[in-house]
Amino acid sequence: MPKWKETLVRIGAVVAALVASAIIIIFMGYNPFNVYAKIINGSLGTFYRFKETINKTIPLTVLSLGTAVAFRMKFWNIGAEGQFYLGAWASAVVAFAFPELPAIILLPMMFVAAFLFGGLWAFIPAILKAKFMTSETLVTLMLNYVAAKWISHLQYGPWKDPNASGFPKIAPFSQNAVLPTVFGIHIGWIITIVIAALLYFLFKKTKLGYEIDVLGESEDTARYSGMNVNSIMFSAIMISGGICGMAGMMQASAIERSLSDQLSGGLGFTAVITTWLARLSPPAIVGVSFVFSMLIQGGTFLQTSLKIPSNVSQILQGIIIFFVLGSEFFVRYKFVWSKEKNKDKILC
Repeated sequence: MPKWKETLVRIGAVVAALVASAIIIIFMGYNPFNVYAKIINGSLGTFYRFKETINKTIPLTVLSLGTAVAFRMKFWNIGAEGQFYLGAWASAVVAFAFPELPAIILLPMMFVAAFLFGGLWAFIPAILKAKFMTSETLVTLMLNYVAAKWISHLQYGPWKDPNASGFPKIAPFSQNAVLPTVFGIHIGWIITIVIAALLYFLFKKTKLGYEIDVLGESEDTARYSGMNVNSIMFSAIMISGGICGMAGMMQASAIERSLSDQLSGGLGFTAVITTWLARLSPPAIVGVSFVFSMLIQGGTFLQTSLKIPSNVSQILQGIIIFFVLGSEFFVRYKFVWSKEKNKDKILC
């Protein structure tokens, strides 16, 4: 199917999803047009709401970009959540160890630590797959819970702030460890755009990007053409986990200004969805992540303005996913009517 037809099919799927959602919203006793208007107003209506939407878009986009690197290689990295937390933890270690360093030195050190530990956390399932042919889906998923529980252990135990009046909180970062703002929003939005541009360049213009795509299409083809499969896999996984770790650093530094076991809000799992909907394309990931962040922020506004449960926006997300993924059938196949033995048959 030509690209323009694929685009029309997917746009049609989103329109159909909105219609289906409207029907469900009506059955719930609400006006769908009012709900949609409130979602848009709640996410873009004021600068504060727009800023909150961007603050959610930044980690979701970066997590999706990291996930996309592994997915293009058919390495099913479901561990963005864990890599996010390990990156946040590594950056916190640096922030607490060198609180007096100038921000121009401390912040890059935090980024490097987050990248390394996020990548190393993803490296574990890569090694297990290379050596023992384990399922990376299962291993990366399980490591999410290990990472989250490690942060909880620190928060309720060794790193518990004695000045928090008994609350299980970790002490805040020094001001030197907090990302600066640009136009009222933390500089992570610029870093996110740079990462997306670099990944687009990687996939389109570099040897490694080409090798990742070849390995994703066929491991045998990659081996027969002389590619070092393990080296490519480890490099890609290090990049994938490292980018997810950087998302954790930005969230810890700019939003929480500390470390917390509630840091991600489940965005690591949402990133798997946005990555697939964007078809692993970095520019598309930016757009899809922004739309999903609008739904998340708008859902919060629904709860306060119309007393509508914020779960309505999650229902909308689910229906959009269902319709868009369902539209892939019509992108890949077409109905052909034929007659055989005087009986109508549908061939796909």
